[in-house]
Amino acid sequence: MGRLSTHVLDNVNGKPAKGVAIELFAVEGENRRSVLRTVTNADGRTDAPLMIGDAFRPGTYELVFEAGAYFRSLGTPTADPPFLDSVPIRFTIAEPDGHYHVPLLVTPWSYSTYRGS
Repeated sequence: MGRLSTHVLDNVNGKPAKGVAIELFAVEGENRRSVLRTVTNADGRTDAPLMIGDAFRPGTYELVFEAGAYFRSLGTPTADPPFLDSVPIRFTIAEPDGHYHVPLLVTPWSYSTYRGS
């Protein structure tokens, strides 16, 4: 069964990022439609997959991670305004039975991602 999952790692403090707000959008041409909003748990993951089963469909999606609010909540020094605030990652799901894991490794100054498993 196909599914989409994520997690967030705080590379400044070397730990999972608890409390990061995430919004998932379906992208259709120039339009974005909100699919869900969630927050990371103590392990930096969401409590459930972002999409699974019938909700998991091929297409283009965008995850938006509220990294700036997370670092402000910890009192981590950042620029004012922050260099990174909302971090969007746009990707395409092609395999209807695949596991797409899209993690975010983030600091106030940089981020990276990859397709995990």
